[in-house]
Amino acid sequence: MENLEILFEDEDLIAVNKPAGLLVHPSWITPASEPHLMGQIKAYLDAEKVHTVHRLDRATSGVILVGKNLSVTQALQEQFVQRSIRKTYLCVVRGWSAEEAVIDYPLVPKRDKFADPFAQENPEAKESVTSYRRLAQVELDIPVGRYPKARYSLLETRPRTGRKHQIRRHMKHILHPIIGDTKYGEGRHNRLFREEFNIHRLLLMATQLEFVHPVTQQGMRLSAPLSSEVADLFNRFGWSDALAGSAD
Repeated sequence: MENLEILFEDEDLIAVNKPAGLLVHPSWITPASEPHLMGQIKAYLDAEKVHTVHRLDRATSGVILVGKNLSVTQALQEQFVQRSIRKTYLCVVRGWSAEEAVIDYPLVPKRDKFADPFAQENPEAKESVTSYRRLAQVELDIPVGRYPKARYSLLETRPRTGRKHQIRRHMKHILHPIIGDTKYGEGRHNRLFREEFNIHRLLLMATQLEFVHPVTQQGMRLSAPLSSEVADLFNRFGWSDALAGSAD
């Protein structure tokens, strides 16, 4: 079992920094031997059952909360339903975005007939809102397509709703797809990051989660550090100062 990066733990819950590429749950469309976060947490706790409070895409890294008992899990899930939990993500997108904006664009729930064969056939679009602000930008002397240089932005994003792939789909909608997104992104820019910077992952990181502890009623702010490869990339782009200023 790989070492868990534990961000917080008490008798009621545990928060870990999920690496990119790791499944949260086992899936019937992946091999039974495929590692998954819940299995690692159960092994660490020597527990038969733990409860996911929320989800992260396999390709996304960052903070994820897991309840050790059902009552705490349900109380935390209710905070998500009431939208009282504050989620903060960092992402790298193609192009130079606006300084800040709110994306209010309803999304049709994504149906995966293999992973979720009982999902509704033709669901209606649901309210989906994401706010963002630009922390930094960079221009590279590398041609992409018909453009002689490549431009990218570092965004701090906060989803106010929780639709599947919401940030990824909203960034595509405003024509600033996330780098490394093989589903909603742009292949030429993904390839540039693979070939020039050895980045083979989605550059979307769940960096902070703020909530009220259901038992102690204490305000909690949990932060996940960036992986070394992402931190090195940001240093190379000169974004370290911008990240330091985004802590609040």
